[in-house]
Amino acid sequence: MKKKTRVFVIILVILACAAGALFFMKKKNGKSAKTGENTYRASKETYESVIEISGTIDAAEQQTLQALGKGTVMAVFKKAGDRVKKGDVIVQLDDSTQVYNLEKHDLNIATSRINGSAREIDLMETERASLVQKVNEQQIVATFDGVIADLNVKVGQSLEAKDSIGTLVNIDYLTCEVEIAETDVAKLKVGQRVEFVFSALKNETVYGHVTGWPAIGSITNRGASVVKAKIQIDEYPEEILPNYSFTGKIVLKEPETYVIVDRYAVGREEDGSNYVVELRSGEKIKVTATPYSQDYYKITEGLLGGEILKEVEQPKQSGWNKNSKNFTREENNQNSRNNRNGGGGMPGGAMPGGGMPF
Repeated sequence: MKKKTRVFVIILVILACAAGALFFMKKKNGKSAKTGENTYRASKETYESVIEISGTIDAAEQQTLQALGKGTVMAVFKKAGDRVKKGDVIVQLDDSTQVYNLEKHDLNIATSRINGSAREIDLMETERASLVQKVNEQQIVATFDGVIADLNVKVGQSLEAKDSIGTLVNIDYLTCEVEIAETDVAKLKVGQRVEFVFSALKNETVYGHVTGWPAIGSITNRGASVVKAKIQIDEYPEEILPNYSFTGKIVLKEPETYVIVDRYAVGREEDGSNYVVELRSGEKIKVTATPYSQDYYKITEGLLGGEILKEVEQPKQSGWNKNSKNFTREENNQNSRNNRNGGGGMPGGAMPGGGMPF
């Protein structure tokens, strides 16, 4: 089964009004109708650090119901949809020959106990175990508690060894394996939340968690090195069935919402503090600003988002001078790269030796 993953940094722009310019489209968000001044809107941006996944979901356990021996079907004790317990007999094949051979062998053992050697009896007991196994192979038995997903067999039907007649599943929980790129494995942690979207569900998110990954990678058909992480879903809607397809994401870091402002709307006082000017009131608002990219600031204090701001005259030491200590072009370019690559602060570091057990 082919699955794909990639680190996916989602930048969701939430504009404060219904019709505004796209965040990165223009530096100038508009002009004041009264003064003709350039104006800028403080917009909110939500940042998520995730690994995107896709694939199909599996039952917790699955057994292909098949005959180990061969013979005619004598009885069918269950039907599709029935719940069974581990050890329940689902189908019985004709075992008359196997039972006869076992009873005849028991008679020979009883005779040998009278005048046979101890070694001879030991060998006969070993042979008996093989005959018992042949009797058991004439039954198709549940190997775990579960539900019969499908069963296609009837009395009188002749089966050969390894003929498949149905499937037994345990759907107490669901599970899947997804491919994680080798560069992202260090970001994984057991227990990380996973959000699933299924085509079978409309506008509903199903939640699971990472349970582990092996201590060895594998090579895909594309030649990429990956590790197959195991994910489990404990609670899910009844509409979701094994083998349904999904897309989703492993949440590496909880979403963070920032207020982003064009750099031309941010001024700097002589003491080094930053400010913006609200268009309508003309109020100078003190803000805490850090460079977000080449052209934008991240405002951590002072604005809520949605404010319309004036363009302010940049002081000589505005922080954007190439010789400025605070906001150099090199640092801004690095910030831009970090933003594109997930903020540069994604969880990571060395993976614990040997991976994580399932």
